[in-house]
Amino acid sequence: MKTKIPKKIKLISFSDIIEKQMRDPEFRKEIEIEKKKLEISLAITDLRKERKMSQAKLADITGMKQSAIGRIETGNENLTLETLNKIAIALGSQLIVDFKVTRK
Repeated sequence: MKTKIPKKIKLISFSDIIEKQMRDPEFRKEIEIEKKKLEISLAITDLRKERKMSQAKLADITGMKQSAIGRIETGNENLTLETLNKIAIALGSQLIVDFKVTRK
């Protein structure tokens, strides 16, 4: 049996909602920040796994708690350059921060 949607209800797709929200500069800014956090967390996770290192081992080398590494890898931690550099060194890599000019 199909569920009948009352005529007064208008269905809106998720992509339509996001498209509308992205017109708001503040919303767009927050989305971009979260996107960068996730990109960084995925890069750390990928590099750690490539080095065949556990979260516990990375935590031990950096002097951090394993739970903090877990939060970092899920994008739920605000990172300082100092923390990023500690992680980079522990993973045998170099931290590079770069700025790119964007045109509006």
